Amino acid sequence: MNTSKSVIVIGAGFSGLSVASCLAQKGYDVTIVEKHDGAGGRARKFSEKGFTFDMGPSWYWMPDVFERYFNRFGKTTNDFYTLHRLDPSYNVYWDKHDFTPVPADVDKLYELFESHDPGSGKRLKSFLEEAAYKYDVGINKLVYKPGRSLSEFADLELLRGVFKLDVFKSLSKHARKVTQDPRLIQILEFPVLFLGAKPQDTPALYSLMNYADLVLGTWFPEGGMIEIVNAMVHIAHDQGVKFRYNFPVDELIIQNSAITGVRSENEILTADVIVSSADYHHTETKLLPKKYRSYSEKYWDSRVMAPSSLLYYLGVDKKLENLAHHNLFFDKSFEKHAHEIYTKPSWPEAPLFYASLTTKTDLSGAPEGNENLFLLVPVAAGLEDTDEIQEKYFHIIMDRLESLTGQEIRSHVVYRRDYAYRDFVSDYGAFKGNAYGLANTLMQTAILKPSCKSKKINNLFYTGQLTVPGPGVPPSLISGQVVSEELAKTFPLTV
Repeated sequence: MNTSKSVIVIGAGFSGLSVASCLAQKGYDVTIVEKHDGAGGRARKFSEKGFTFDMGPSWYWMPDVFERYFNRFGKTTNDFYTLHRLDPSYNVYWDKHDFTPVPADVDKLYELFESHDPGSGKRLKSFLEEAAYKYDVGINKLVYKPGRSLSEFADLELLRGVFKLDVFKSLSKHARKVTQDPRLIQILEFPVLFLGAKPQDTPALYSLMNYADLVLGTWFPEGGMIEIVNAMVHIAHDQGVKFRYNFPVDELIIQNSAITGVRSENEILTADVIVSSADYHHTETKLLPKKYRSYSEKYWDSRVMAPSSLLYYLGVDKKLENLAHHNLFFDKSFEKHAHEIYTKPSWPEAPLFYASLTTKTDLSGAPEGNENLFLLVPVAAGLEDTDEIQEKYFHIIMDRLESLTGQEIRSHVVYRRDYAYRDFVSDYGAFKGNAYGLANTLMQTAILKPSCKSKKINNLFYTGQLTVPGPGVPPSLISGQVVSEELAKTFPLTV
């Protein structure tokens, strides 16, 4: 019979729910502590005036990763929520009434490329076949590894395929083998915009994201992304995980170089092991004494961050035209905006932006005849915002949105909430107000990311977007599973 060990997981986001459920399944006594009044972390939802908004992640990619997670518990996604494949996957706007719907059918996608650049359809097919190999190897051989030692990658198939994976080639050059058409290039480069580096600085390995985007497809869970959270909470409860909401951790209690528990105001909870799925930098610098930190401030300041975001949640009292569920506005310079995010961080002059209307797929998000509109402007991490800046960019974006789609929107906005740097810091302790974690550059991949295990404290682990494997919802699910295995190796249950 197993002698259980107690584990406290800080944070009820995707990675926290994932690691907690996996550990509980193994027999650990797990408690999640969460500062907010419910689960989800950046994927929480809120409702106002009849409108319901997913607060953060809105793209459902890599459906196989979700299935693999739920299969661990003898379940499938169908047991919890209904998925809709979006077609078009998204619209890309270039100019007024000039946009490209990206089709869900891959053969139609080849035709689309061919119509713009003869010969590119065939080259795209070859590109995506290579990307399928990278996806298979990347997900099955790389992403599910803890990134703590080079020996993890001593796999003959992996070593033989390292050049086929294009680790040392840029995605920018790789995409230009398919086409020289600037619009088609932007469609191929778009998925890495939120990975945290310009395409010319992103390894071509990440064309695996093109496979995820263009072949595996873009999906939407009926009821919103919060339904994934609800499903994971259900799994956690089934495994015996306990939840303590409204429990912001103020300090990690240390005795004899080991953590014995967590403190929230005047209450202390004890445990044998701690897993932080909160912001890594916040945990180290706000919850730990300096001598127990694995990384210095100099180290953190040298990290290349993925973007932060300026967000607008809008309730609109009419139905909107010429918009799909997901919409990318590339009517301004991709290169200039990327430069303002990554090379010379500054508030962008003419930003690209993204608009989501979940009510195009699921009417439950707004009152009848209304829409919920979510706008996102990617910006450099660390740019402190003001009310004036938020107002300025709201009008910049609305001017273009109205012009490009040929309709009046602003006067029909009956609910508005802005969310930016200050909110990411306040709600999540986000380092530099980041929205997506560390950039996926070559020098911040696998063992070059912050370790999932503390270098100073044996019973402290980390999970989430600032450690392996990286930013995004599927990687967060994977991160929790990987860390559960590492913890179990270090603190095995005795029989």
